Amino acid sequence: MGIFKIEGGIRLKGEITPQGAKNEALQILCAVLLTTEKVIINNIPDIIDINKLITLLGNLGVKIQKNGCGSYTFQADDVNVGYLETEAFKKEGGSLRGSIMIVGPLLARFGKGYIPKPGGDKIGRRRLDTHFEGFINLGAKFRYNREDHFYGVEAPKGLIGADMLLDEASVTGTANIVMAAVLAKGKTTVYNAACEPYLQQLCKMLNSMGAKITGVGSNLLVIEGVKSLGGCEHRVLPDMIEIGSWIGLAAMTRSEITIKDVSWDNLGVIPSTFRKIGITLERRGDDIYIPAHEDGYEIKTDIDGSILTIADAPWPGFTPDLLSIVLVVATQAKGDVLIHQKMFESRLFFVDKLIDMGAKIMLCDPHRAVVMGHDFQSQLKATTMSSPDIRAGISLLIAALSAKGTSTIQNIEQIDRGYERIDERLRAIGANIVRVE
Repeated sequence: MGIFKIEGGIRLKGEITPQGAKNEALQILCAVLLTTEKVIINNIPDIIDINKLITLLGNLGVKIQKNGCGSYTFQADDVNVGYLETEAFKKEGGSLRGSIMIVGPLLARFGKGYIPKPGGDKIGRRRLDTHFEGFINLGAKFRYNREDHFYGVEAPKGLIGADMLLDEASVTGTANIVMAAVLAKGKTTVYNAACEPYLQQLCKMLNSMGAKITGVGSNLLVIEGVKSLGGCEHRVLPDMIEIGSWIGLAAMTRSEITIKDVSWDNLGVIPSTFRKIGITLERRGDDIYIPAHEDGYEIKTDIDGSILTIADAPWPGFTPDLLSIVLVVATQAKGDVLIHQKMFESRLFFVDKLIDMGAKIMLCDPHRAVVMGHDFQSQLKATTMSSPDIRAGISLLIAALSAKGTSTIQNIEQIDRGYERIDERLRAIGANIVRVE
């Protein structure tokens, strides 16, 4: 188990390039199972969760070749479906939530898919009903072993297209259903589909492989099933969650930072949401420039003067993965803000550590917290803390970089699951952070 030692209160300066998007890469990697031909994927982030999934694909028999930094070639022409019923797979698949998305491609191509109850962040219950109800609509038989927490779907005669209305706009659920439907017989319509950029990327990749998906970017997808898919080359978008993390870091440490190659057109309301809490950011080509906030930043109110509320919502709303960042950055803003985390019931509990550091936060219930900003009149104090999940972990790291004194963050494997070589990249712009194994 590793820890970070962080000396806070240091101004940072320089350029930082975001990694490839974790949430897109998890979907795209699973899609290589849909074809026997070679698939080249570029800009894959070198992080724990992605490397676990690549290892899992290798254990399934996928041929994997590393072409260079972030670039791989995959060929799933000799998949060992029997591996799905081994104890090794139960252990391996259960350690990674993203493994759920291998089920759709395997079901479509081989007529069966199995998965142990996936792990991941401890941020409350994350239901899988949308995935399996979609597979059932396509004609699959569902079974669940309660003793082993092992899920299975089977369709030995193949899947049949269907019309379905999803009970929630689940990103991974939509991705799984789309990957199953592209090889089903006939037409599938998916209403209330997720429409995040990463889901759009998956659909564009599948279309380049020969799939017939229309409505990409909307919440109504129409999929005409095809008999087989071919190979392709695909590039993963920059990670919007990491981009938001760097915006928050720059403001909180009053640093001058340029975030390179952010794919502005795929950021949605992220820039405008940070502007609502007073952060200045400029578009320079496809970069984001954040000046040093020497005079701090002031939270805006609603039009009628009411306290600002920032809440998460399905795309094109504000992503829940950045609410933790907004919360920690608000602790040094001028003004108050209500943070409303609707989608996960345990994600705000990390605020206890921020309160220990001197932040003024009132946790109303598991979903809502009121932050009363210090306006940099009172600096956060260093402490020892543990990272409960990826996004809370990076938020605590940002708090530590702005705090007075030396902080220790334990359980940093949670941060490593989502952020590539974060200590090295922070040191490159002036941070005093040391990894201790």
